[in-house]
Amino acid sequence: MLDMQLPWWEFIVRAAIVYLALLVMVRLTGKRTVGQFTPFDLIVVMLLAEAVSGSVSGQDGSLVGGLIAAITLVALDVLFAFSTSRSKRIDSLVEGDPVVIGRDGVIYKEVLKRERVSESDVEKSLREADCDVEDMRMAILEADGRISVLKKPQQK
Repeated sequence: MLDMQLPWWEFIVRAAIVYLALLVMVRLTGKRTVGQFTPFDLIVVMLLAEAVSGSVSGQDGSLVGGLIAAITLVALDVLFAFSTSRSKRIDSLVEGDPVVIGRDGVIYKEVLKRERVSESDVEKSLREADCDVEDMRMAILEADGRISVLKKPQQK
């Protein structure tokens, strides 16, 4: 239980490599929040966790090795949170930037395709904002995957 099969530093290197690789993969898959996960997305995340667990631990089943890997992952997460809060460039690289997906009642279908956002997601956000398409001043796909809708000013 306490006897490690690998040197302590290898857990750190393995966890860091897997963390960074997953960060890049998640970043490349687009803007979608956990609350927007489809059942398919959830299955992919669960299988991904299972797929990388051996890479992180190097098949070492020791308690100490698991704790070193877990501490490394949490430390990297804290480091990225600290870095993104202090640097706009790092934040943009890690989190992404908002994208205008519609303006003045027009939904940009090519932008939706590029960002892998369905029209039904935009329609849902319009309903949540109690806004008809014609009354939309701007629709923005936020970096966290939410869609913000701004209404045109009311005419009196």
